[in-house]
Amino acid sequence: MTGSASPLPRQHRALLIGVGNSYRGDDAVGLLVAQRLQEEPLDHVTIVSTTGEGTTLLTLWQDTDAVVLVDAVCTGARPGTLRRFVVGTGPLPAMFSRVSTHAFGVAEAIELARILHQLPPVLVVYGVEGATFEAGVGLSAAVAVAVPQVVAQVRQELLALTDCSPPRGVPPESPARPER
Repeated sequence: MTGSASPLPRQHRALLIGVGNSYRGDDAVGLLVAQRLQEEPLDHVTIVSTTGEGTTLLTLWQDTDAVVLVDAVCTGARPGTLRRFVVGTGPLPAMFSRVSTHAFGVAEAIELARILHQLPPVLVVYGVEGATFEAGVGLSAAVAVAVPQVVAQVRQELLALTDCSPPRGVPPESPARPER
């Protein structure tokens, strides 16, 4: 990694944050991805689940080298569509605004951390397009079908980050799966 005052160690710490609400349909997808990845732990990776409240996120990623965050999004794309965005010098695209019960959520936490110079050195956000966010337990069929691909993509990202090599096959700031 270039541009930092001191290089990150060869194997550095990564944090996976699964965001969501298990009682609001597809909003649970981030939590489910985190749960699936906990079933086969990765070296140097801590996995947590949260509702996405902004101050909690700021606390979680403090002193972490790399963060991967998975959350449901509602952009009007086909349900199950997976988007990947590397948070760098610009704000998260509007498409990453999520159906949230918090006034201060993921996008706001990222922007506050940017202003306070408290962004982790690497922050990658995955957004999974949801179909339904109403009260109820369980994912829609389209999002449930996408979960294995999301888990595989996030696992690959985490493995690459903890080995300090770029993710294979996924250019920054591009969809991980083309929209149809």
